[in-house]
Amino acid sequence: MKLTNIHFPSRNILLGLFGIIIISMFTACSNKINFLNSSVVPAARGTVNITKDHNKNYVIKIDIYDLAEVERLPAPNHTYVVWIETNEGLIKNIGQIKSSMEGLFSKNLKASFESVTSFKPEKVFITSEDNADIQFPSSQIVLTTKY
Repeated sequence: MKLTNIHFPSRNILLGLFGIIIISMFTACSNKINFLNSSVVPAARGTVNITKDHNKNYVIKIDIYDLAEVERLPAPNHTYVVWIETNEGLIKNIGQIKSSMEGLFSKNLKASFESVTSFKPEKVFITSEDNADIQFPSSQIVLTTKY
């Protein structure tokens, strides 16, 4: 029985294609979205990264820069609350981003947030609220991924 060897350049091409396939599998599971410009906090900018974990839940990671302290907004409040709008049209409170008074903001007004939900998010938005455990958002939307 005669064994045939794959020529060296062909093997490199096959390995390269295999590597591209593996990388695209990992990046296809990630969805990075920029927040739109805010009329409430014009300097604020940030991204939302949505991935699925091994339990098929959605992991939502948010990074925000230049987000003013919630007490300094035109309508001051106590906390920022992160919401999702699901693919079924439901609005869900998924957590809070505390102000610099609680230590999660740095001197550069950076904030990070991470949460897991079983609901598929179609939209992510942040409001300023008096209370973090509310069930419905106020009308002061600070940042949103789409209108």
